[in-house]
Amino acid sequence: MAHWLYRKGVKSTEQMTNLPASLREELTKTAALTRSEAIRESKSSDGTTKFLLRLSDGETIESVLLPYPDRVSVCISTQVGCSVGCAFCATADGGFLRNLTPGEVIDQVLTLQEKAEARVSHVVLMGMGEPLLNLPNVLKAIHILNDEVGISMRRITLSTVGITPAIRKLAELDMQITLAVSLHAPNDELRKKLIPYAAKFPLNDLMSACRNYANTTKRRVTFEYLLIAGVNDSPHHALELSKLLARIMCHVNLIPYNEVAGKPFKKPSRKAIEDFRRVLEQNGIEVTQRIERGEDVSAACGQLKRRNA
Repeated sequence: MAHWLYRKGVKSTEQMTNLPASLREELTKTAALTRSEAIRESKSSDGTTKFLLRLSDGETIESVLLPYPDRVSVCISTQVGCSVGCAFCATADGGFLRNLTPGEVIDQVLTLQEKAEARVSHVVLMGMGEPLLNLPNVLKAIHILNDEVGISMRRITLSTVGITPAIRKLAELDMQITLAVSLHAPNDELRKKLIPYAAKFPLNDLMSACRNYANTTKRRVTFEYLLIAGVNDSPHHALELSKLLARIMCHVNLIPYNEVAGKPFKKPSRKAIEDFRRVLEQNGIEVTQRIERGEDVSAACGQLKRRNA
């Protein structure tokens, strides 16, 4: 059954033709499958495709298919809406409705696989919602993606604003996933303005949990830093960030802000991005810069949201 569900992606037990007819009939009555419906596709000029998916209860989420020359990645959601309330994020506008079930998390990968020209190789839990506020369901989904769908743990990235107790729990589990922490500010005062929920988790405690995670799993932590013009993109901010991360096995992924209608924030200049990066590198911090994809169809980081069909 797992092979039919996760490798062949069947949408009803009746399609499991190597099972006895009597068993298929019984399963149809007692274990009906529920799959989402892709009700809208928005394709970017760069090949990125955003999908609006309708769930079995009629609610909607968005997921993104990202084909690259050497891999196919999907960015999937873990909640309907989000309760974290980041000031710059489109998802926050719709509020929080509910957690996704493990099946609804996995379903996104299966649904986007149907649309992909090659096998999905990488999964990023970076869509709508905060994965660590839905930890039991997310953990179950990750294990099934690994064990049944066949996606390596090392190719699964979990992105969080930094729920400190849950990060410590992840360290205990010692899973070989990539932990990505959405930092976006080098100090508590600024971070609370950008991520109100972060007030519950001071940076000192969060850095301690991240340091413990890296030391325990022997995997470096990715710190995502959204660069917003005139807010957090100065060389001074970069220097402060360098000091904050100095004793953690990590790298920083810089993300130029993707503008959201109704939000007062703007993308920084190329020079501001280069200057910020230079300060980090001069202080021994390894830096990458997110390739900007899907912005023309609102499929980029921070642009996903609950939408009407």
